[in-house]
Amino acid sequence: MTLTLTALLAGKIAPFRAEDEPSAIAKAPIGGRVRIGVLGVEGDEQADPRYHGGPDKALHHYPADHYPFWRSEIGDHPLLDGPGAFGENLAISGLVEADVCLGDRYRLGSATIEVSHGRQPCWKQGHRFGRPEVTARIVATRRSGWYYRVIEPGAAEAGDAFELLERPLPEWTVERMFGLLIAGGHKRDPGAVRTLAAMPVLAEAWRERARELAD
Repeated sequence: MTLTLTALLAGKIAPFRAEDEPSAIAKAPIGGRVRIGVLGVEGDEQADPRYHGGPDKALHHYPADHYPFWRSEIGDHPLLDGPGAFGENLAISGLVEADVCLGDRYRLGSATIEVSHGRQPCWKQGHRFGRPEVTARIVATRRSGWYYRVIEPGAAEAGDAFELLERPLPEWTVERMFGLLIAGGHKRDPGAVRTLAAMPVLAEAWRERARELAD
């Protein structure tokens, strides 16, 4: 499977809701070829390293395919006029949570990246749209997006190929993991949660969550 990178995005720390509450959720497309290191896109920032950024959250992918759904939900919001509405670093059409699996490796430009876990939504996404219910709808519909770690640093730019290299865990889609660990599915399948808790390829934050839910 080979798709095309529509845009590579980055953002700077700026006031979000108040002067003492900064965020870098506002991402904008970058022109030209950009370095991708173990911490993500060169020049991209994160305001709170406790919950954002780091090797397991180096790159955020939110499906461009979900934008029509959100227009039907909240109308023609200006944030939906281009990529970056959900704080994503990668804008790509043709992939959603049901198509992407934990441990998938992709070639992005000259970099190799690996799916590490799904994104757990927070209030900032709803606040950014001026619609608090957005966060709950992300959970209910499992339109979460996901994160990559960078296995081999490189560089990329809009128009580059985005190619699946290997899929070692086809049964562990992002949609399934999100359902188990975030959307309440752990109650129906505790065995699957225990399996996730022991999977080294899963980011530590979600392994810890799996351990807590299994207990």
